[in-house]
Amino acid sequence: MDRLIRAASVQFEHAAGDKEANFKKIDAFIEKAVSSKVDLIVFPECCITGYWFLRKLSRSELKELAEPVFDGVSSQALMKRSGDAGIMIGAGLLEISDDGTMYNTYVAALPDGRSYRHRKLHCFVNEHLSSGSDYTVFDTPFGFRAGVLVCYDCNIGENVRITALKGAQLLLAPHQTGGCRSVNPHTMGLIDRSLWDNRAEDRETIEEEFRGPKGRGWIKRWLPARAHDNGLFLVFSNGVGVDDDEVRTGNAMILDPD
Repeated sequence: MDRLIRAASVQFEHAAGDKEANFKKIDAFIEKAVSSKVDLIVFPECCITGYWFLRKLSRSELKELAEPVFDGVSSQALMKRSGDAGIMIGAGLLEISDDGTMYNTYVAALPDGRSYRHRKLHCFVNEHLSSGSDYTVFDTPFGFRAGVLVCYDCNIGENVRITALKGAQLLLAPHQTGGCRSVNPHTMGLIDRSLWDNRAEDRETIEEEFRGPKGRGWIKRWLPARAHDNGLFLVFSNGVGVDDDEVRTGNAMILDPD
């Protein structure tokens, strides 16, 4: 990289299907990022639309929620905010293409007016959403090349390796993970909703869950290896709190190659 970069990774509890409410939270974080002289801010997967509730929606309901990228309202809003704030902004939403195909898409808006998208390669949340087929790597005005992989994309080591081989020096890794149902008894597991609802009165219990094998313990088992083995920086952003009938575990972090 040509110079030092100041990056911010965000975790927040989104509202299912409420783009206006989610953009209010996004705007609050952007304001903090500007005051902290941040160059790059990374928001979670599908944070504009909400995520886990998508699995219950019909094709017509998904189409009502999805937007074109880059001409849609949300993409244009991200691009304007990026230009006004002078920082790079990444955030996730549902995309609908010209032929009606829908994707779990992540938009990276750059302050020089350019923007890029990554269609999640391993999209399984709803049968009416299609998986992307392209890797996403691009130059930034800050002197580094960035790549994007969304959530489960990062679980596949080859995806990160290919992204790095395409020149990425920093990986945007937006997620909605932790506290998930799993058929593997050694990965994650559900978190009792009451622990999250009662977090103000009992902070220690929910923090223990978030730091344990259902949250941080799960992420730290494999995500640092993606940065180390590929010699890149990795910005992990995640949802936190209620995500339909699961509880996301946050633990947003920035990893260096070491």
